[in-house]
Amino acid sequence: MDKREIGRGGTRVNPIGLGCMGISAFYGPPMPDAEATKLLHEAIALGVDHFDTAELYMDNEEQLGRALKGKRDQIFLATKFGPLVDWSTGRRLGVDGSEANARRAVEQSLRRLGTDHIDLYYLHRPDASRPIEETVGALKKLVEEGKIRAIGLSEASAENIRRGHAVHPIAAVQTEYSIFTRDVETKVLPALQELGITLVAYSPLGRGMLTGALRAGGDLAQGDFRASNPRFAGDAWAANLALVQAIESVAKARNATSAQVALAWVLASAPNAVVIPGTTKLANLKDNLGAAKVSLSAEDMASLNALAAQVKGQRYDEQGMAILGTSV
Repeated sequence: MDKREIGRGGTRVNPIGLGCMGISAFYGPPMPDAEATKLLHEAIALGVDHFDTAELYMDNEEQLGRALKGKRDQIFLATKFGPLVDWSTGRRLGVDGSEANARRAVEQSLRRLGTDHIDLYYLHRPDASRPIEETVGALKKLVEEGKIRAIGLSEASAENIRRGHAVHPIAAVQTEYSIFTRDVETKVLPALQELGITLVAYSPLGRGMLTGALRAGGDLAQGDFRASNPRFAGDAWAANLALVQAIESVAKARNATSAQVALAWVLASAPNAVVIPGTTKLANLKDNLGAAKVSLSAEDMASLNALAAQVKGQRYDEQGMAILGTSV
């Protein structure tokens, strides 16, 4: 599989990585340690070398640290800081991109991950209380000290990307990008291409919707945050799943799965992109990696490109959209 750079001249990784959030948080009960370790070891054996986590993902960094012990030199490890949460109530307390919080967070992430450096360290969400130059300046110091190797921003606006990049090269910008979510194509993606920044696409499978495995009215596990997601609510869910049939039609013609088509679409749409689909199942992991062998025709791309305008519901609930600010 051809690898892609993380940032201009940066580390080259498999374009299909692994988003690790669902192993520990937000999609229901966390995976038992033994199962999580087995999945992560299988991923490495299959060629996955880009693993993505965050301070926000509850015990995820600890799980990765335990599972990846002795395998650190085989992987590109990314994590994030910024959002603050009262874990006793689950209430979000805003975003803190200050140097003090960056230093606190990076030291804790290094300890939890059992490593002496983080390959890619992101500001997880915009901090509207301070200029982006302040946060990137703080992260630049962490690069100089060897604690992190590269700087990333998540859900950043094109303006903040340019301003931050002027302080220190931004290697990657992580944002939601899929057949159903294409907001970044207007301003953010052109800025990334101009500056040589990698787009790290999270939720490239629409939180599972684009795989065709979910059905309207189906039960979600207790604690699954999709239960409050507008795209998974009532009539919107049914309408969106009807659109998935177009993906399934392309997949059938290509002797592929819907998930493979959805991932192949992202990689074909943005040559500077990599994807980090999440899963807790080995079969899904293997299926996702098969997307690297799927070629989509111009006709396929045109058919898939028409879907985003028909999607019902925003990609997050009201609180989630407010946290994003003006990231597009």
